[in-house]
Amino acid sequence: MAVSVGAVVPALVAAAVYAQAAPAAPAAAAAAAGICTSSSHQALASKLSRDIAAALRSRSSIVSLTVADRRTGVVCRLQEGRRYDSASVVKATILGALLRKALDQHRFLTSAETRLATAMITQSDNNAATALWNDVGRTSLQRFLNRAKMTETQLGPGGYWGLTQITARDELTLLRLLTSSNSVLDAASRGYELNLMARVIPSQRWGVPAGTPAGVTVHVKNGWLPRPTYGWRINSIGCFSGHGRDYMIAVLTENNPTMAYGVRTVENVAAVIHRDLNAGLPAAIAPSVASPSWGTPDEQIPPLPNVP
Repeated sequence: MAVSVGAVVPALVAAAVYAQAAPAAPAAAAAAAGICTSSSHQALASKLSRDIAAALRSRSSIVSLTVADRRTGVVCRLQEGRRYDSASVVKATILGALLRKALDQHRFLTSAETRLATAMITQSDNNAATALWNDVGRTSLQRFLNRAKMTETQLGPGGYWGLTQITARDELTLLRLLTSSNSVLDAASRGYELNLMARVIPSQRWGVPAGTPAGVTVHVKNGWLPRPTYGWRINSIGCFSGHGRDYMIAVLTENNPTMAYGVRTVENVAAVIHRDLNAGLPAAIAPSVASPSWGTPDEQIPPLPNVP
């Protein structure tokens, strides 16, 4: 299903809550400086910086990204603190909060919660997301963000989960949480969410998986949302394991004229990241072919106010 907000924020609420600073520079300008570092693999970090900048050079998209590779210690950061409308990327956070709430209550997920969680992650089902957003509740959602140290994430008002404000830095924090031992989610909870992210339906496995080599398992969650200002929000987060690999990528974008344009921006970046981190391993996942559903939200969104 296409990703859109659960409903439309009234104009005054949207204007008050979501007015942002002036838009960041397009990707090409922002990526001009070296953005990747590593204490032990400096040449690799420099190559990644150059290749990411080249991948973004011709794009009009505004882009934020974070990359962390545990194997080489390479970390990449580009405008990582800029906030974006989450669209359906927030569904990974909703599930994390649900799993934490179940742990607090010393119970397993109910059959209804399991059904909703599966639909929400693997098919990006909006009705399932709304049901779980309401079931978990804002108090538990915020408690999860606090425990996870996702301090830059701002929950959307009321039931408008798709307008939650996220940053690439916080999305990488979430991916780290899902892929390492911690006091927030136990191994069973982490494994459950990662399993669902590995089972996302084919039509929604675009974005950061592009360029992944054979033998590497992909865990992904995407979001796509059009608004009158700064165009399409196209977001993609994922973690990659197996074949001796262990890395995470989060790419958030806006100012995309179409959904397909934004997907291509994300995949241009992802492809060079996978190539550089997996030297000698040929890519097994090709760039996406546009789906007939691209550009068509699964609900009609009336015009929102002229704010970011």
